[in-house]
Amino acid sequence: MLLLWLAALPCLFWAQGMDGAPGLRAAGVERLCVPPEEVEAWRGAGFEASPLAPAELQEREAVPAPGIRMLARRASPTRSPWIDASGHRFRRNPVGRFRYQLPAGKAALAAAEAYAYGADAVLEIDAADVEALGRMQAFLSALPAAELRDVADLGVVDDRSATMTEVLNLLARRNLLFRIVREPSAEFGVNVKLGTPEYPARAALDLNALILTIRRRLSDDARSLRLFGSEVVIARLTGDGSRLRLHLLNYGVREIEGLRVRLRGAHPSGRALVAGHGPLELEDRLTEGGFTEFTVPRLGPYGVVDLPAPR
Repeated sequence: MLLLWLAALPCLFWAQGMDGAPGLRAAGVERLCVPPEEVEAWRGAGFEASPLAPAELQEREAVPAPGIRMLARRASPTRSPWIDASGHRFRRNPVGRFRYQLPAGKAALAAAEAYAYGADAVLEIDAADVEALGRMQAFLSALPAAELRDVADLGVVDDRSATMTEVLNLLARRNLLFRIVREPSAEFGVNVKLGTPEYPARAALDLNALILTIRRRLSDDARSLRLFGSEVVIARLTGDGSRLRLHLLNYGVREIEGLRVRLRGAHPSGRALVAGHGPLELEDRLTEGGFTEFTVPRLGPYGVVDLPAPR
């Protein structure tokens, strides 16, 4: 299992030749995808190198650089940022092959995003990001292995339409935990299938209203996870009956201080592992009314919280 999980670490595509080896080594970058004819040279230099021809790179599905965009809309008292995130794409196609073409400042978050979803992803980065990527690769490779199943509160029947792509995107961005199913499942009290009396085709004309309807039908008290204190953190909650791992991806440009997490169930103590900070104690723990709350004191681009399963 450990080897399988290590294989999911994102790979830096490097076609600039062996002259870059000292800088990559100094930055801590160890995993590379390189032209096939260079693989043995890179491996001989101590790197974990995999062959990838430029043509094969272009065949991979392109995903956007992760982050936030402020969209120009009518004047309003509040503005919610638009988050560019690809977790829903990775969930929809778990055996897919993906590539990021990244501007400066995005490499660390992209690496964390791909890792959090176990995606087979290759990164093309700006040279200025080599050190940031090296630090993130080192953090990810040091995390305890945890290949766990997604925790889900609702089922979604994916009809593979463009509309459903946006539904999955918005569900993920609102931290509404879903599982893609072939047909409505008795496992869930709420199943979303477009074109049914519950979710008619016209409901897709206003996707934000549709997501609100889904949330209300689920109810906040039935949600396994809620986050407070940020609109730019997307979570993935996974577990296997004996333990949980909460992945936290911060798509904003600033570190977050004091992210409040609410989990359903009485959870024994756990800990946070945060990129750039290492292990952090969870603060202000409260267990009440069938829920556990705690605060992650600091969060850069990525962190995980490991917990035993609820009693």
